[in-house]
Amino acid sequence: METLEDPGSFGLSPATGRMRGQFGWGLVLLLSVLAYGSHAPLISLCKVGGRVPFSSSSVVVLVELAKLTMSSVLFLARDRGSFASGGAISVWAALPFAVPASLYAVNNNLVVHMQHHMDPVTFQVLSNLKIATTAAFYSLLLRQWLPARKWLALLLLMAAGVCHTGAMHGRAGKMEPATHGRLYITLQGAIAITAYCSISGLSAVYTEWALKSQPLPLNLQNLFLYAFGVAVNLMVHTASSPSTSFFQGYSVWVAVIIGSQALNGLLMSVIMKYNNNMTRLFVISCSMLVNAALSVLLFDLQLTPLFFVAVGLICLAIHLYYRVR
Repeated sequence: METLEDPGSFGLSPATGRMRGQFGWGLVLLLSVLAYGSHAPLISLCKVGGRVPFSSSSVVVLVELAKLTMSSVLFLARDRGSFASGGAISVWAALPFAVPASLYAVNNNLVVHMQHHMDPVTFQVLSNLKIATTAAFYSLLLRQWLPARKWLALLLLMAAGVCHTGAMHGRAGKMEPATHGRLYITLQGAIAITAYCSISGLSAVYTEWALKSQPLPLNLQNLFLYAFGVAVNLMVHTASSPSTSFFQGYSVWVAVIIGSQALNGLLMSVIMKYNNNMTRLFVISCSMLVNAALSVLLFDLQLTPLFFVAVGLICLAIHLYYRVR
């Protein structure tokens, strides 16, 4: 996949730098796919009696705190020297990152709200509209106009998401039963899903703009982003779960979720800083394959032919967008 910069080839010969850059970039993409795709199966492993026993808002706070801690360690280890003799960083450099932190917090709450106004299958199908909204904001705000070929590739990704949803809900597994309930969506649900997909696309594109518009190290920018993330999400948790114990229902699997999602957040920052949101969309789509594979291994999920249709659509989309042969 195309890259804009190679952050890992300093001091090396051109050939060695290219090999190291390609390997490092491939590793970033692979780890992102694995972390993103393992999220839903890991949540299923946490369930007790078919219900998630912990507060999702408290997990979000700890994920943000873990990302802030990792960013701090990386900044002190790799970038502190470049600021040792310089002046203080202006507060104006940090303020832009308050916007995506707030938008992400709004969307986390919208997800909970929408569950009362539509069934899970409808939510998963319609949430694929995030691909279209991200591409639209990418074109409008960053002036990165996409040709018809790339728009077609993104439409194929959306179709793959719909097929994946059908495949995952088509047959029962031993821990994740098939969904046979009535499909429905209320007017409030339609408004909420539209807002959710729009905010998702806007926040992702805005984050990419903020990361690329400043000549600052990524680790320092992550410090700004996740400091705001911890503050905003801690306020949301305090307001939404005032009487619930913060660590209620936690287990080893919750710790794995926190670690994997923190790693995923840092990797997504690398992708948006040195590549773009379109690559991020392909990472998310490819992660559906990891999700399905883990569901088969862990829950005896029986895949339907729609899954293989989804695989074919993703491969075709990659071919169209990146000219991969």
